[in-house]
Amino acid sequence: MIRVVVHYTGRVQGVGFRWTTANLARGFAVAGTVQNLPDGRVRLDAQGQRDQVNALLSAVDQAMGGNIYSKDVAEHPPDPSLGDPKLAKSFEIKR
Repeated sequence: MIRVVVHYTGRVQGVGFRWTTANLARGFAVAGTVQNLPDGRVRLDAQGQRDQVNALLSAVDQAMGGNIYSKDVAEHPPDPSLGDPKLAKSFEIKR
C-alpha cells in the first residue's frame, strides 16, 4: 500500500474540484481526503494499492486538468487514520 499527498494549484477552489475528486475516488479502492487550503490550493491525501492511487490521480488530471496549473506529489507512509481502501465510503471531503 502507498500513500500520496498532492497539492494542486490553479483555479481549484469554487469549481467543484473536491466534489469531483471525491466522486472519482469512489470508483477506485482508495481511502483518503480532499480539502481546500487557506492559501487557495487543494490537498488530496490518498492511499491504497499503487495502481489504484495512480488511476485516481490520472482520473483527477483528466477531469480537472483545465483548472490545474501545477501539482506537487509526495509519497508518505500509509496512515491508518485515513481508513481502509477496501471499505466503501473511505474517501471524504474535509471542510
